[in-house]
Amino acid sequence: MNDVPTLRRRLGLPLLVLYGTGVTVGAGIYVLVGTVAGHAGKHAPLAFVIAAIVMGLTVASYAELCNRFPVAAGEAAYVKGAFGSRILSTLVGITMIGTAAIASATVALGAAGYSAVFIDLPRPLVACAIVIVLGAISAWGVLESVLLASVFTLIELGGLIAIIVAAAGAGTPVGESLLAVPPLTLSVWTGIGFASLLAFFAFIGFEDLTNMIEETHEGEHAIPIAMALTLILTSLLYVLIAAIAVTAVPPEHLAASSAPLSLVFQELAGAGPALIAAIAIVATLNTIIAEMTMATRVVYGMAKLGDFPGVLGRVSATTATPLLATAGIVVIVLGLTLLAPMERLAEATSLSTLSVFALINLALLKLRWTGAPSKGIRIPTWVPVLGLLTSLGMIAGAVL
Repeated sequence: MNDVPTLRRRLGLPLLVLYGTGVTVGAGIYVLVGTVAGHAGKHAPLAFVIAAIVMGLTVASYAELCNRFPVAAGEAAYVKGAFGSRILSTLVGITMIGTAAIASATVALGAAGYSAVFIDLPRPLVACAIVIVLGAISAWGVLESVLLASVFTLIELGGLIAIIVAAAGAGTPVGESLLAVPPLTLSVWTGIGFASLLAFFAFIGFEDLTNMIEETHEGEHAIPIAMALTLILTSLLYVLIAAIAVTAVPPEHLAASSAPLSLVFQELAGAGPALIAAIAIVATLNTIIAEMTMATRVVYGMAKLGDFPGVLGRVSATTATPLLATAGIVVIVLGLTLLAPMERLAEATSLSTLSVFALINLALLKLRWTGAPSKGIRIPTWVPVLGLLTSLGMIAGAVL
């Protein structure tokens, strides 16, 4: 009797950090810094700080929960374990799949925007081609996908370092933006609040790591460390790059640009946009492949839990990946790429992710209330309380 193919443990901490950093940075700075600046103006760095604080609280809750439930289904498994509701866990899983698909479509459109520097083709057509190619790579194998994403990460970090070096060489007064105190006026703080919601999208990515736990060596130990390192590194980069961007280029010009960091680099270094545009395309590809890979792992995990049809949990003996689940995600991303504008996609991604994060923090509080035993990491109870309240607060700020 042949063994049923399963996911293989092929990943370690260095690749996880590169994977998490790559998916996070690619979506955030290269695509949305202009949009964030358009709403927050010179206070864009503050918007990223607020988003990082909200994300950090939930990172801690994920760290404990992935030790309690070390399975690929991630959020769906956490909710099912806490509330014992298949309906609720299925809804959470579907939301995470939808969020990953929306994020992939958003970033694919961002990549197509940067590609206009090199090719003159319709943006939706370029975005769809990108999604199809990266879907094929995701189906090829998890190690191959993560290795490629890691190479992309090194390239995209090089682009950000080039901007920082150019800003230092130009004597850009970055401190003016970093130290700027917003006036106590409703219009300014409303703009910062909405900008922080969009900036929150820039931090989406760390939670993808929890869904890779069945493919990671010593996952219960490595995943929380990788999430923490990802958050620290990306937060520092985001705040510094946002400060450079709004100091070097008027925020309204950043907001109007489809390739904002190319504009910043051109202003600082006096060079053409081609270099940063090429790096930005690589950065966005990184996010897309990581988000689609994560989404297929959620589909796989939910199929193994019995929440989705079992056929979606079948793993190819050749690639050790769930091929049918991958194909389904590619089709969904293609549809979203053709149907919605980028800012609306980013806003929808942030709101749906915040809703899930609120529920994840509530799930941990429920487990604490019932006295469910835990192993490994145990965070203070006030952390998920604040994680719940801040997630709900950001949702209310966007909706009201």
